[in-house]
Amino acid sequence: MSYIIRTESTSNKRLEQESISTTTAKPTIILNPQTTYQTMLGFGGAFTESSAYNLLRINEAKREEAIKAYFDPVDGLGYTLGRVSIHSCDFSLNSYTYIDEGDTTLETFDISRDEQAVIPLIKDAQKYAKEIKLLGSPWSPPAFMKDNKSMIQGGKLLPEYYQLWADYFVKFIESYRAHGLTMWGVTVQNEPAAKQRWDSCVYTAEEERDFVKNHLGPTFENSSAKDVNILIWDHNRDIMVERASIVLEDEDAAKYVWGTGFHWYGSEAFENVGKVHELFPDKGLLFTEGCQEEGVHWDTFETGERYARNMIGDFNNFCQGYIDWNLFLDNTGGPNHVNNLCDSPIIVDVFPEQLVHQSSYYYIGHFSKYIRPDAVRIGCNNTHPKLQVTAFKNVDGTIAAVILNETDKKITTALQLHDETIDIAMEPHSIITVVFS
Repeated sequence: MSYIIRTESTSNKRLEQESISTTTAKPTIILNPQTTYQTMLGFGGAFTESSAYNLLRINEAKREEAIKAYFDPVDGLGYTLGRVSIHSCDFSLNSYTYIDEGDTTLETFDISRDEQAVIPLIKDAQKYAKEIKLLGSPWSPPAFMKDNKSMIQGGKLLPEYYQLWADYFVKFIESYRAHGLTMWGVTVQNEPAAKQRWDSCVYTAEEERDFVKNHLGPTFENSSAKDVNILIWDHNRDIMVERASIVLEDEDAAKYVWGTGFHWYGSEAFENVGKVHELFPDKGLLFTEGCQEEGVHWDTFETGERYARNMIGDFNNFCQGYIDWNLFLDNTGGPNHVNNLCDSPIIVDVFPEQLVHQSSYYYIGHFSKYIRPDAVRIGCNNTHPKLQVTAFKNVDGTIAAVILNETDKKITTALQLHDETIDIAMEPHSIITVVFS
């Protein structure tokens, strides 16, 4: 059965299903399943320590409800991807590592901190998702491995510790796999061009290239991590073409690299995502982090629209999946050990023990619930000047087209697939997903 899913800012409709109406109107959106592009990995969010901690602050029934809301493929968003920090990030309760400071043998390597809350959350999520492909990202090496002797305020990984740090990645992967978790990939460094007041480390493009080429790549190839994908950059779109090019133009480095990860902060230059694909069509592209900054944004559809606009812009430029930032934050937008508070699609209002679904939750659902792993993007000719559209064909043959109206006006038009043309009536600031079965 074909149908429309609708979310509107002007009504109480949130992921509400309705039947399709055909029309004889001239279509402005024409789908072409014979033209195909990239294959989807899936959607997901980050299993930060803060997210896991927040679910320990509420009763068991609410905790289960929260997990199901993301990972159940029918009653939730159907997430199948996840991101984890390799030891601490700013959304940990404090900075920490898996080894004693100064341990150059990794004999003290121990992930028991993650075993307290993060790993149990991933395992509970997998009861709904069956398998969650995890992406590991470091925010900083241990302090003794860096030139500033600190995990915060940037600094650089000292060359004499390149190999030890590569070995640390393998230890992390092996430790998570020992819990039955799927380590799909790692990024070399979270936001390597940013000196932050929280856990951070700076790499030039040349340093990242050489670390992958001479240490991380060969170490993975000769270890149990040989099937783990390596992603470079893991930062914003603004200079991703330059950063990716310096690494991927080097054949000895590129052979170890699955593709480029990127974030949305500071730039919506979607064309840069497409440019990286044009230059390196055999390499992957994955959105690895995005959120609404500066605390919780209550009762606004702008955050949801930001997600949808970015997803459509990135998918239409060959992005293969979307990983949101924190899964669960409290009503302050934390906890965050340096007060870098943000928003998340589900807010845990701790003391009344309630879950608040932000507009971003519903907007993400218009994609993640109906564009499933291994779906293929299809041709979509959109001539309407005010609507944004992307479309995918799933493995089961269903076709999902997501249409966004960010304007203040109601828009009526039509969409065509094969010989069928349907009415598209969109309220101001609304989103619909059209599913053809």
